[in-house]
Amino acid sequence: MRLLMAVLLLVLVPGTANAEPRVSLVSDTLLDASALYFVSYDGLVNNNSFQQDAILTYQGRQYAAWYTATREAVIARRTVGGTRWENVVLPHRLSTDDSHNVISLGISPQDNTIHVALDTHNTRLFYLRSVPGLAVSQRWDAAAFGSVTRTLGTVELGAMTYPQFVVTPEGRLQFSYRTGGSGNGVNELAEYSGGTWRKLGPWTSATGSYTGPNGVVSTTRNMYLHGLTYDRSGRLHAAFTWREGNAGVLCNPGGLTNHDTGYVYSDDRGRTWRNGAGAVVGTTGSSPVGIGSPGIVVDPLDPNHGLMNQESQAVDASGRPHVVISYVPGRFTQCVSDYAQQRAQYGRTFHVARGADGRWTKTEVPIPPGHTQRTKLVFDREDNAYLVMPRGKIVAASRASGWTDWTTVFDRPSLQAFGEVDVDVSRVVSQGVLSVQYQRTSSGTTPSPIRVADFRLG
Repeated sequence: MRLLMAVLLLVLVPGTANAEPRVSLVSDTLLDASALYFVSYDGLVNNNSFQQDAILTYQGRQYAAWYTATREAVIARRTVGGTRWENVVLPHRLSTDDSHNVISLGISPQDNTIHVALDTHNTRLFYLRSVPGLAVSQRWDAAAFGSVTRTLGTVELGAMTYPQFVVTPEGRLQFSYRTGGSGNGVNELAEYSGGTWRKLGPWTSATGSYTGPNGVVSTTRNMYLHGLTYDRSGRLHAAFTWREGNAGVLCNPGGLTNHDTGYVYSDDRGRTWRNGAGAVVGTTGSSPVGIGSPGIVVDPLDPNHGLMNQESQAVDASGRPHVVISYVPGRFTQCVSDYAQQRAQYGRTFHVARGADGRWTKTEVPIPPGHTQRTKLVFDREDNAYLVMPRGKIVAASRASGWTDWTTVFDRPSLQAFGEVDVDVSRVVSQGVLSVQYQRTSSGTTPSPIRVADFRLG
């Protein structure tokens, strides 16, 4: 009788049979045996957490992008689940050894065009847009992408950084980017619809006063996004940290002026921004979100703890935002004086989540990253959370525990992954498979293999 009841529970309660987070490596395929390799800002240009996206899945095909040893930009595709990648060499070579100058991919569901933004750090971008229908066509050649332009369609963006694509629920492709620079820049949005790009304008502000714990005032900053994520209801979530322009707010010049974790959302596709309580705190193009906007800080932290920018965020099946942050906790030091050394030695990862009641909770992940670099967050179909840490280590927590029972579910040093990895969030959502794009550690500027490992989740 007890066995029968247990079986009935498994049948009647969705997800019960597979509630615990699990990971199985199912394949590991080669993209390029000799990809471009140089370390800049502690990272690689082919694998940076802020790429949205370097790898993505659409209509049964998966796409990936990287730079070759000869600096050529490549986009490849394969049938989902296949092992053979088809490469297209785009008509562009990386202009400088700067890990900011990543390749980001986007696909417009309205006309099935593939969009490529690349090679920019406080410079005009390089951009390609394919012919309509390429994402669902058998055609796959460089001619389908046309020539490189320095504008987004006909829209001049000026000097910019961090190109990212995101798709709205009705299939409009949006483009997020920063103008200005670190410590003095603003986030802006553009939108592609009907075959045409148009600017929506800036939605964050660089101005206003911030007073550090030492009394020093900073009057410029930029908002670093942990991501832009639409949930199933169409709400656009944005978690972030601020970086100040005045390094005098630090206790030691060897630190990093990032501080606080903040959160805003938009229910009108990025036109109007609200804090967690629902109050309007910004309007794109006219009244941007700023340092003085009320109710946007959800986890206060002063700038003396080496807080990482642009880490990761995701939204669970109930539409609740989750954020991954990392920094040096106060139990180790209240003043980070050597960012790289102390982050690697003392840095810890934290899961910050908004509950159904609107309150935010923070849980320290008991597995240290042991690295200066960033972690990526995804959810499986059971709403279990997975953190893909530097070097490809994966730790997970179950929804049943309230995402508190963090444990290592994959750790294979033989991957030889360098630092950050990129993940295909779209394939996790559609198929329950986590594709991790990683590049193997090398030395100096010696090229190394770049690969895609596929994991079955749950």
